[in-house]
Amino acid sequence: MTWRAADQQRYGRAMTTPTIEDFRGEVRSFFEEVLPSTLDGVHGTIPRAKAWRAALFDHGLAAIDYPVEHGGRGLGPEYLQVYRDESRGLVPREDATFGIGVGMAMPTIRDYADDDLKERFIVPGLRGEELWCQMYSEPGSGSDLASLSTRAVLDGDEWIVTGQKVWTSGAQHSQLAILLARTDPDAPKHRGITMFVLPVEQDGVTVRPLVQMTGEAEFNEIFIDEARIPKHWVVGEVNGGWTTAVALLAHERVNTGTASMGGSATQRSKAGRTPIPVAQLIELARACGRDGDPLVRQELARLYSGEKVVSWLGARQGMHPSIGKLWRTRQGRAAADLAARLAFPASPAWHPDLSVEANADADYFAYHILNCRGMSLGGGTDEIQRNTLGERALGLPREPGTDRDTPFRELLKN
Repeated sequence: MTWRAADQQRYGRAMTTPTIEDFRGEVRSFFEEVLPSTLDGVHGTIPRAKAWRAALFDHGLAAIDYPVEHGGRGLGPEYLQVYRDESRGLVPREDATFGIGVGMAMPTIRDYADDDLKERFIVPGLRGEELWCQMYSEPGSGSDLASLSTRAVLDGDEWIVTGQKVWTSGAQHSQLAILLARTDPDAPKHRGITMFVLPVEQDGVTVRPLVQMTGEAEFNEIFIDEARIPKHWVVGEVNGGWTTAVALLAHERVNTGTASMGGSATQRSKAGRTPIPVAQLIELARACGRDGDPLVRQELARLYSGEKVVSWLGARQGMHPSIGKLWRTRQGRAAADLAARLAFPASPAWHPDLSVEANADADYFAYHILNCRGMSLGGGTDEIQRNTLGERALGLPREPGTDRDTPFRELLKN
């Protein structure tokens, strides 16, 4: 039976807990029967993404572990794992459109925001009614995120924000953003930051696309000139934004790590940071007449094992998110390198008009060959992940630094 949040009292009618096998049947029924008819005749990335999210939410599968009062099922991690197992390879690639909103912003709001913000944002975000982006990086603060200089000043019932952000994925389509801004320049850099929800569609926010070497413009630079935010649209505590920033980054690393391997192996999309599925590499090897090459077969076996490792990592409870993120990066680069070797040395210069039958998907593979290096950057560089694991997982000493207790205003700037 279709589960709808609208049927609940404030999204909160008490629901019985299904057995694991009954829930498994729900998930299978959704992907076998509901999803094909939902997407039939729907064209375009964003319309298909919204149709997918709405159907997933209305059938009770978009917020499995969320509280019932916020549109969830209130089920445990074992149910979430059943969904991951049954949906692997079946999730439309358009789902990446909501990777930031659903995978990063919503769980952070769920865990840290006040009840008014939860009521306002969680259900529309999970149901795909609003698109989100993440405004973290700046031209002068990349890996050293805490050195950000975008400023927010309280003016009556509003915060006035001025600054610049960069590498902002999906901002051109977004209505809302998770924003980090400095609210106390006299505090040390980690202690004077606040997390906000910024309305993107206002006069004070200018979005400019950045074209990558792939030819796509997934990223944007953002110019913020006295943009306005309602006073209470703060996630967590004022000047306590570093805590929520780190929490969101953990969700991002999960989302760009193990979760990024769950997309369909049959769909081909020039978007996102998802490694090329091994099933597609096997098809390419056959098309190029290389499927009998022992070295190619060995590499395909290694990549197949890598896919399995990623899925097993995702099934572990309490795994540090940097592990999955690092493994996804390794898998993505290795898959793209094999695609390049299977084709020919000039493969990134492929042009669809020059394709032969063996390279009919040249444009698709060329995109991923060029794009794979970005996997090492998004969500924190590989070097940052290794530092994080060393310090927080292995207990190694923190890297030395002289600026952790210095007021931000006194720090040397680029």
